[in-house]
Amino acid sequence: MTAILKVDTIQDTSGNNIINESSDTITIGASGDTIALAGTTVTGITQGITMADQWRLTADLTNPGSADITANLERSDDATSGTIGTGMTESSGIFTFPSTGIYRIQVIGHFYIPSGNDGACEVNTAVSSNSGSSYDVVASAIAGSTAGGQLYGTRPSECFVDVTNASTFRVKFQAGSMAAAILVGNTNVNVTSFSFIRLGDT
Repeated sequence: MTAILKVDTIQDTSGNNIINESSDTITIGASGDTIALAGTTVTGITQGITMADQWRLTADLTNPGSADITANLERSDDATSGTIGTGMTESSGIFTFPSTGIYRIQVIGHFYIPSGNDGACEVNTAVSSNSGSSYDVVASAIAGSTAGGQLYGTRPSECFVDVTNASTFRVKFQAGSMAAAILVGNTNVNVTSFSFIRLGDT
C-alpha cells in the first residue's frame, strides 16, 4: 500500500516551521536554526568540510640535504588557531588521516640561503597508499639562487589526495637538495607550515 502525505508546511508542536514548500522552493528550518544530518551523506547532500588542520615547523632545518622532516613539528597553537573535526595524527614526521575523503594538502616553505649558492632547494609532499612501504612525491615547493648574496624565499605547493583507506594512507614531507640552505621554522608563528583540509567524500 502506498501512502502519500500532501502538505505545504510541517510545523513542530510550538507552531515553528520545520519544512515549508512555496513556489518550488523547499525551506528546512528557520533563520538561526541548527540543522544536523545524522549521516555523512544524505542522498547526495554532504556536510561539506568536516576536517581542517594545520601544522608548522618549530625550528630551523639547516643544510639537511635530502631527508625526511621527522622532528620539530607541532599543530599551530596560537590563541586564535582552530581546527575542524578530528585532525591529522603525526608520529616522527609521518601523518595519518582521520577518515577517507578528498584532501587538499598545502605546504608553505620559507627558505633562507645565506650566500645564494643553493640552486634548487625543496620541500616535497610524499604520499603512501600502502602503509608506508613506498611513497610517491606529488607536490614540491622549490626555491633557489646561484646569484650570490642572501636569499629569502617563501614558496607554496599543493595537491589533492584521494584517501580511499584511512588505515593505509600516509603523508610525509621531505627536504630536497638543501646543501646550503635553511628551511626556516618558528614555534610562535607559521613560517613553514603544512595544512590539511578534507574537501569531501572520496
